[in-house]
Amino acid sequence: MSDKNTLSIFALGGINEIGKNMYVIEYGDDLVIVDCGAKFADESLLGINLIIPDVSYLQENQHKIRGLVVTHGHEDHIGGIPYFLKKLNVPIYATRFTLGLIELKLKEHKLLRESTLIEIHSESHLDFGKIQVSFFRVSHSIPDCLGIVFHTPEGNVVHTGDFKFDLTPVNDQYSDIHKMAKIGEEGVLMLISESTNAERPGSTPSEHEVGSHIEEAFSGATGKIIISTFASNVNRVQQIVHAAIKTNRKLALLGRSMVNVVKVAKERGYVEIPDWMLIEARDVKQYPPDRVVVLCTGSQGEPLAALSRLSTNNNRDVKVLPDDTVIFAASPIPGNEKDVSKIVDNLFQLGARVIYGSSSITGMHVSGHGYQEDLKLMLTLMKPKYFIPIHGEYRMLHLHRILAETVGVERNNTFIIRNGDVVDIEYGEARQTRKITAGDTYVDNVGDDEIVDIVLRDRKQLSEEGMLVIVLTISKEDGSRISEPDCISRGFVYAKDSEKLIQDINEIVKRTIDPFKDPNILGMKRAIKKEVGIFLSEKTKKKPMILPIIIAI
Repeated sequence: MSDKNTLSIFALGGINEIGKNMYVIEYGDDLVIVDCGAKFADESLLGINLIIPDVSYLQENQHKIRGLVVTHGHEDHIGGIPYFLKKLNVPIYATRFTLGLIELKLKEHKLLRESTLIEIHSESHLDFGKIQVSFFRVSHSIPDCLGIVFHTPEGNVVHTGDFKFDLTPVNDQYSDIHKMAKIGEEGVLMLISESTNAERPGSTPSEHEVGSHIEEAFSGATGKIIISTFASNVNRVQQIVHAAIKTNRKLALLGRSMVNVVKVAKERGYVEIPDWMLIEARDVKQYPPDRVVVLCTGSQGEPLAALSRLSTNNNRDVKVLPDDTVIFAASPIPGNEKDVSKIVDNLFQLGARVIYGSSSITGMHVSGHGYQEDLKLMLTLMKPKYFIPIHGEYRMLHLHRILAETVGVERNNTFIIRNGDVVDIEYGEARQTRKITAGDTYVDNVGDDEIVDIVLRDRKQLSEEGMLVIVLTISKEDGSRISEPDCISRGFVYAKDSEKLIQDINEIVKRTIDPFKDPNILGMKRAIKKEVGIFLSEKTKKKPMILPIIIAI
């Protein structure tokens, strides 16, 4: 817990990882949260849908929370909000488009009516006690993105949000470079800046470059066009619409998130799609293939997304036919390459022409995150005394620190921290000497329940070692054994091929419970698990889950 006159800055997610971004600015009795994201679980987390930040510290200090300020509407910045609001119902401040995406989530979770959503823009000013907040516009791959300035008694803290410097943005939402320069001139005590592309030299290409490549691919296509991108990349969606208009094609949307996001963007004026152009997915087959574009989700190989289903011809409305063109208008996120490759293979087997691979080859994608020159420009404009690189794995944070040194930030003034590490600033001097609780919270695939670590350990054990159920009947009067033990193996050994092992287990069970002179079922179960576990570990080198079931009659 910070002192009354100490400015504290820390992350609950988003550092040494890509995803579940959540940052906190705290001064005395005032605390402001920036973003509340999620990230998808990998295959090692069995049955887990999402990973969200552990908010134990915020629950302990909820009386201090003044609001949750959201920089933009990507999943890694808003995906955890419904689960957060179930624990802490605080006001949410976000831009118009971002609020539209948040509302979709809250409706789904039946939380919208109880939530306080407040619209902000780049000229907004918020008063949170000792912390005053203002904003500046940044360019990214989604509309209405903001950087944040926290005006505190110790000095100004700037959080950049996700950004790049696109001088020709498709949506005309330019980075407010003049305002950034003015903020820098006024003095920045601490800069908190994203590091996603700290490994990539040069400057991030403009989104405009993608449009010409999409139009070229559309012009050369003979059959149906199926194009997949991130649903939230509204700027990319607009360019796909323009290309479809130029090639006289109808547009169908496929995938729940694509339909929902485009609906919000269209209603709020962030994408222009002529009414004559949109058709339902079920009507695609009524048009000649060379007059249709299907815009869908699934560019990252997600098993349940629309493109994955199309690749196995498992969609009742749209079928991939020979000579159709399938375009991946997004590069695979590291870790997704295997899933994407499987879908690409399936599409080739269906006879489709597939445009896929790195953006430098296909020209179908540019990043929304700044390359090294963009990151250096932000540092140069802000001229911070202290610097915390965020939003990236360790190597990205480390390289961002080196970039900061090249533009004048002292090496010892950069803090490479982990989630939970607290940077305290008092009388203009920063130090990192303490930690608060931070970690992962797991959300189950079914029912959106939070899952504790012990459940995951059980799932992992079951998947790797299997289960052994031991059923036994005893006397309710004296605890004596009435029946022979019965062992049921699931995923451990095949009982018919392991009769000797099962017999040995039965003998151990009998020797273990026969000394009991009373019906102490709990004690019997513990003893059976211990003795059988030791035997199986020595005999088979395996540790199956042992589940004794004792029936007293």
